[in-house]
Amino acid sequence: MVRKIFVAAIAMAFYVSSFAQATADSVAATKEPEEKKPFLTITGSADVYYRYDFAKTKANNLTSFTNTQNAMTLGMASVKFEHKSDKVGFVADLGFGMRAQEFAYNDAGIVQAIKQLYISYSPAEWLKFTAGSWATHVGYELVDPQLNRNYSMSYMFTNGPFTHTGLKADITKGKHGFMLGVSNATDYRVPPDGQINKKFFIGQYSIAFNDNFKLYLNYVGGKNPDSSKTSQVDAVLTGKFSDNFSAGFNGTINTMKPWDGTKNVDGKSWWGSALYLNLDPKPWFGLTLRGEMFNDDDQVKMFASAPAGGNIFATTLSANFKTGGFIFIPEFRFENASEEIFLDKDMLPTKSYGAFFIAAIYSF
Repeated sequence: MVRKIFVAAIAMAFYVSSFAQATADSVAATKEPEEKKPFLTITGSADVYYRYDFAKTKANNLTSFTNTQNAMTLGMASVKFEHKSDKVGFVADLGFGMRAQEFAYNDAGIVQAIKQLYISYSPAEWLKFTAGSWATHVGYELVDPQLNRNYSMSYMFTNGPFTHTGLKADITKGKHGFMLGVSNATDYRVPPDGQINKKFFIGQYSIAFNDNFKLYLNYVGGKNPDSSKTSQVDAVLTGKFSDNFSAGFNGTINTMKPWDGTKNVDGKSWWGSALYLNLDPKPWFGLTLRGEMFNDDDQVKMFASAPAGGNIFATTLSANFKTGGFIFIPEFRFENASEEIFLDKDMLPTKSYGAFFIAAIYSF
C-alpha cells in the first residue's frame, strides 16, 4: 500500500512540474521582445587660437575661421546632443562663436548657432533616411577643429559647400555605401525672401577596400536662388599604411553657369587638390603636412579682382600634442600665388606670405 502511495506521489509531482514548465514556455513564447530604451549622448568641444602674420596684417588670410592678426581669439564652443532608439534618431549640434557664424553665414541671429539639426529613421540595418540640416559630405576637412589635424582651413573647404538642408537616403551593402538626396540650394536653410526655392541634388558613393583604405566620390549640383547653376564633383581617398603613418587626398572641381536674364551662359570653374601626410611617432605626438593647389584661372573666387586668373599653392605644417581630450597645435603656413594677391609688411602687393598659429582645443 505504501509503495502505491509513493509511486502515485512521484507521478503527481512529475505532472505538476511538466505542466508548470509548459505554461512558462507558453508565456515566454507569447511575450513580446523587450524594446531597447533610447539613449542620449552629449559631446562637445571648445577652441581658442592665436595667429601672427609675418606681414603684420590680417588681409592675407583668405580662408575660413582665422581672420585675425596678433590676437588671442575665441574659436567656437560646441555641444552636440544625440538621442537614439533602434530605428529613430535625433541630432542637435550647436555652435557658438565666430567659427559657427562663418559656417552659417546665410543665417542670422540664434539660427547661426545651429550647425546641424536633423531626424533620422532606419527601417532596416542597410537603409537610413535623414531629414533636416547636416554638414556637407563634400571634402576632407570638417568644421569641428578637433576632427582636423591642421587648424587653419584649406581653400577647398573655404569655398564650400558647408551645409545641406533637405532629405537624403543612405544605403549600405557590404563594403559599398550610397547616398542620394534632394536639398535646398547649398548653405541655405531657408531660401532668400522673394526668390524661388531652387533644389539641389546631392550624392555619394563610398567603398572600403579594406579596414585601412577608403574612397569617397561626392556630387552636389542644382540651381542657386539667383538662377545660376552650380555643379561640383569631389573625391576623397584615405589610407593607413602603418600605425605611425597615414595619408589623405582631396580633389574637387566646381563649375558655375551664370544667369544672364534669359539663360545660363557658359560655365566658369575653379578646382583644387590637397595631399595630407600624417606621421605619429608617439601616441601623444603627431605631425601633419598639408600641401594644397587651388586654381582660379576663370576668376571665380580668389582672383576675381586680379588682372588675370591664377593659382595658389599653400603649405601647412602642424604639430599635434595630445593628452586626454586636449590638443595643442603649433602651426606654420606659407602660401605662394601666381599673381600679387597678398600684402607685404609695407602693405605693398606681393605673391607670397607666411603666418604662425597656436591653437588649443578641448573635446569630450
